[in-house]
Amino acid sequence: MASSSSQFLCTHNPKPHFNSFTNATLPQFSSFKPNGSSSLRKKIQSSRIHLIRATASDSTTGRKQLEVVYDLENKLNKLADEVDRDAGISRLTLFSPCKINVFLRITGKRADGFHDLASLFHVISLGDKIKFSLSPSKSTDRLSTNVPGVPLDERNLIIKALNLFRKKTGIDNYFWIHLDKKVPTGAGLGGGSSNAATALWAANQFSGCVASEKDLQEWSGEIGSDIPFFFSHGAAYCTGRGEVVEDIPPPVPLDLPMVLIKPQEACPTGEVYKRLRMNQTSQIDPLVLLEKISKGGISQDVCVNDLEPPAFEVVPSLKRLKQRIAAAGRGQYDAVFMSGSGSTIVGVGSPNPPQFVYDDDEYKNVFLSDAKFITRSADQWYSEPLSTDESTCDVE
Repeated sequence: MASSSSQFLCTHNPKPHFNSFTNATLPQFSSFKPNGSSSLRKKIQSSRIHLIRATASDSTTGRKQLEVVYDLENKLNKLADEVDRDAGISRLTLFSPCKINVFLRITGKRADGFHDLASLFHVISLGDKIKFSLSPSKSTDRLSTNVPGVPLDERNLIIKALNLFRKKTGIDNYFWIHLDKKVPTGAGLGGGSSNAATALWAANQFSGCVASEKDLQEWSGEIGSDIPFFFSHGAAYCTGRGEVVEDIPPPVPLDLPMVLIKPQEACPTGEVYKRLRMNQTSQIDPLVLLEKISKGGISQDVCVNDLEPPAFEVVPSLKRLKQRIAAAGRGQYDAVFMSGSGSTIVGVGSPNPPQFVYDDDEYKNVFLSDAKFITRSADQWYSEPLSTDESTCDVE
């Protein structure tokens, strides 16, 4: 929302008279809160708004006593917000981006069976789209998707997130949801966790933003360790099980290209952790890694992932794939590493995969995608970077 330009410079001398009146035309404006899209707001956006300025002064001394600026833009924005609050929204389409772990240190095993980690998480431009519509049902969400094999019931993190929101707020909105899935599953990219975070954000929008982002972040840790990260602004140093999120400025250029290469085989996270041996993990201080990346950027020596050895045991072909990418991409990639618990191999520095991925029949069914780092602004959800005018966050 555009900020008000009203100013009040007041003294208490009696009987001022208004001796100047100006009418300044403002340019069209397009900055609004993201929680509504009423027709009134659209009319405001297409209008030319005027700033009305009135100045009062003392006729005996000539001293300026009072200046009042009547900002019609701000007035109409407030009116549009009131209409939005009354009318609510009925449909919402959101981008649900995934993440990579630039480094991932496992620092210990906990009494509850989980492991402590320290990792630089960063959101990237690959993601799903999720369409939400209010359902007339007061008892059931309905989820559909474009790919087979994705659970559509309470096993899905989207449904878990909506159930969690209703439990925490007492608001009984139910939804029709369509998941346009582009992020592969079992990839170490946090696609399901992002879907859950996006669903919490959406439910909060439909409910008039009754919860703060901090609330959503704290609640989300109850259903998944990686979900709280997505309520950062896109880059975070995460500890604990991953749910302790320290928002940081992006430590790498956002236009740094990368390629994601994922074989058909998935890496079940539980199986990877079962094979983890703490005496074989890196001993480097994760804060040293973070400092090196912040100062010198991404290089092979800082992209440490303690889950690579156990993941390579679970999917032996993954180790060979990483080695081949690194060998073929010398001079092309700044670093080649596995994200999360696998099985995606990331090559940072170029959006193009090595030629052998196209030439060898062994890799004809791998998932390939280029990507770059992205962030989000406060009070807005992530947007898919596009070169066209297509919108990824439409509200009706």
